[in-house]
Amino acid sequence: MNDDTSNQHQPAAEPNSGNANSAFTRAQQVVAGLKQRVNRELIGQEAVVDQVIIALLSNGHVLLEGVPGLGKTLLVRVLANCFDGDFKRIQFTPDLMPADITGHVLFDMKDSNFRLRKGPVFTNLLLSDEINRAPAKTQAALLEVMQERQVTLEGKAQQLPTPFMVLATQNPIEQEGTYPLPEAQLDRFLIKVLIDYPSEEDEVKLSRLVTTGFVDDHAAFNNPDPILQPEQILQLQNVVANITVDDQVIDYAVRLVRATRNTTALRQGAGTRACISLIRCARAMALLKGTPYAVPDDVKAMALPVLRHRVALSAELEIDGLSADQALEKIFSGVDAPRL
Repeated sequence: MNDDTSNQHQPAAEPNSGNANSAFTRAQQVVAGLKQRVNRELIGQEAVVDQVIIALLSNGHVLLEGVPGLGKTLLVRVLANCFDGDFKRIQFTPDLMPADITGHVLFDMKDSNFRLRKGPVFTNLLLSDEINRAPAKTQAALLEVMQERQVTLEGKAQQLPTPFMVLATQNPIEQEGTYPLPEAQLDRFLIKVLIDYPSEEDEVKLSRLVTTGFVDDHAAFNNPDPILQPEQILQLQNVVANITVDDQVIDYAVRLVRATRNTTALRQGAGTRACISLIRCARAMALLKGTPYAVPDDVKAMALPVLRHRVALSAELEIDGLSADQALEKIFSGVDAPRL
């Protein structure tokens, strides 16, 4: 917490600093262009797009959940098209092995030497498609990758490129052939985004777009012109890290997280990493809205995406068929927000 909150005292975050204002204005324009580009191709999912961009600006990973056919993989592909960096995809299956993800060291008979074969995690954007189709030991291969941004092979740490972001998709766990993600891995995801059906009007627009002049879905969303360089993403993340957050807003975020530990509705509350994640997302939300400071509404807007995958419902609520979102919303209603 101390490392995160100290950013508000850095010179780059001072409202009267011309350099800070200039950097913020440029960042705001870049983010607005990115948001417009993605929403133009992924019709009817504005809230989902906002949350994924917030995760990108916060240097975090995203877990996307929804039934097949709602555009989870498409969203990642559209984002990759906007980005002039490396993009790789892993299709998770029951027979996928950890070495297929991280890589391994092999002996080259021709050169009589050991050679490092890097896995697909050595990239900037990594799509882990249908991550819960693989068993726990394979899913766990991403633990070090997501937290430390490195892979240890033969006792040597191999650093990943920067920026690095995992975007994992999963089908609802009640579907056949899926494995629940381990709690330790779930906590590595900055946010969990739920993708729902678009409105009837948006489905009409999307159907017209994809079926007019294109022979397949891939061709309709194949715009390879990038608008973001890797260096720009790092600059955007630095701007977000220096957005001002009042101590009362930080206190509000912590109280929301701590409230999940003091209720019978949940058998497991969120940990300290949730506090840090919530504040980072509030900062990114502020940039997305075009304000150089975060407010309590930014914290509350990101509370569900940050916390829904870090808590576990009590047996009584599970029997009643309630969701984590419903339980959290009731808990949040009992936490007073500060008036700034």
